[in-house]
Amino acid sequence: MKMKAVVLEGANKFGPQMIDRPVIGNDEILLKMKKAAICGTDIRILEGKKTKDVRYPSVIGHEMCGLIEEVGKDVKGYAVGEKVSIANVIPCGSCASCLSGRENACMNRTAIGYQYDGGFEEYIRIPASCIAADNVVKLPEHVSFTAGALIEPLACCIRGLHNAGTGFNDTVLVVGAGPIGLMHIQLSKIAGASKVIVSEPNEFRRGKAKILGADVIVDPTKADLKKIVMEETGGLGVDVVIVAIGVPAIVQQNLELCKKGGTVCLFAGFAGTGESVISANTIHYNELNVCGSTAYKRSDYLAAAEMVKTGKINLDEIATHTYKLDEFVEAYEMNKSGAGLKIMIEP
Repeated sequence: MKMKAVVLEGANKFGPQMIDRPVIGNDEILLKMKKAAICGTDIRILEGKKTKDVRYPSVIGHEMCGLIEEVGKDVKGYAVGEKVSIANVIPCGSCASCLSGRENACMNRTAIGYQYDGGFEEYIRIPASCIAADNVVKLPEHVSFTAGALIEPLACCIRGLHNAGTGFNDTVLVVGAGPIGLMHIQLSKIAGASKVIVSEPNEFRRGKAKILGADVIVDPTKADLKKIVMEETGGLGVDVVIVAIGVPAIVQQNLELCKKGGTVCLFAGFAGTGESVISANTIHYNELNVCGSTAYKRSDYLAAAEMVKTGKINLDEIATHTYKLDEFVEAYEMNKSGAGLKIMIEP
């Protein structure tokens, strides 16, 4: 039996094809994809800028939600027709990172969209290791397939929030109001931030930031961001900076916007080699904490799913365009244009 999929054959060589529909084993699940989202990492993979764990040919896509189509006879607790989202990262549980409580940085991890074919296809084989890790999460009927697919990037943002330590009465600066920045705005307010400042040059995205709770919104191409930050914080600087765009050249200026003892979270993956010129003295004399953030723990994913189920966060507002699998190249071009936010793919 054949199905439609977006097949990646090499750098900048991808498009819709008819391929064999997966045949599942007794300990696996077949998922009928309803919505999958394009991630910035997917763009880097498609263009050959990220190659670690990427196979050719393969199907990528790691933000997905669908309905269970088939259940292997040895799989318990799942039924045909159930709506589920997938925590795509499968940690080994035994490496040094996992044993130290950093499963998100697992040294031997496997993932759907990498070692296993991912969401840009009509039917997805969910391997036994994913099911055994309890990474198939059931969703109630009222949760949209779009929100279900976006649980995965939300989980990543929750990991970043934990690393940054955002808390009650903090002032937070979110740099970049793309999909990730818009999630960080909402999470910061939920965590108790008293004020969220957003820096974003794109007018459409600034409008979304306002809708989703930003208190102060700055176009850094037309206004002095540092001046505004200092005015809003009584000259102290912000407690937390979330850098949600991967531009190495802006790291130093964001260090300078943080108060003494504050935290700068380098959330985004940075372009090129990621090298940035910074003043170590800015960190030293201001006792700054600088952290990174990668992937998510299962607890982050479950927390994200619960927030979506209970309506504590708005993910549907972040999705702006939907394309069919046949239209994937157009979807890719829309994503690259920056004219939209989250670009969704459906069968």
